[in-house]
Amino acid sequence: MAQPKSNVFGDPFEQVTSGIEACPVPEGPLLTEAEAKAESHSRVERGTSCFQSGRCRLPNAYLYDREIIPRVKRLIAQDRRFDRSSLWVVGQRRWVFILGCVETDAQGLEVEKAVQAIDDVEAVVGKWSTDTARVPYRKADSAHETKGPGEARSPSSP
Repeated sequence: MAQPKSNVFGDPFEQVTSGIEACPVPEGPLLTEAEAKAESHSRVERGTSCFQSGRCRLPNAYLYDREIIPRVKRLIAQDRRFDRSSLWVVGQRRWVFILGCVETDAQGLEVEKAVQAIDDVEAVVGKWSTDTARVPYRKADSAHETKGPGEARSPSSP
């Protein structure tokens, strides 16, 4: 029996476009209890090292994510180049993971470049595809999903 998964750490996860109907919904930042326990120590180290090295003004890099993801969503929604895409974004420690489907490789690279220019974004990781049958992320499985803080409001872990 599969263990229940939830967004244990409350990582922001939002759908930002919905122009390709056949695009599979990503699982997002859902973890089992065992996965969350295994990841917790490294998250603490990654989160605080940013502040300790002087690269972050806030004491933990994960504190930026709740502010960054709404700006990412607003930027992508306002840019007509991305209308014909279905994209979700996840924020983790100032990194933005872009998951979903785009019409062309050029469109995927353009959205990455646009998001990288947002203040406080340290890195952008594109996990998108032009082929809805072959996406580079774990797909949502409604039989195992549980609701958690920061989970996407619209129907692969980064």
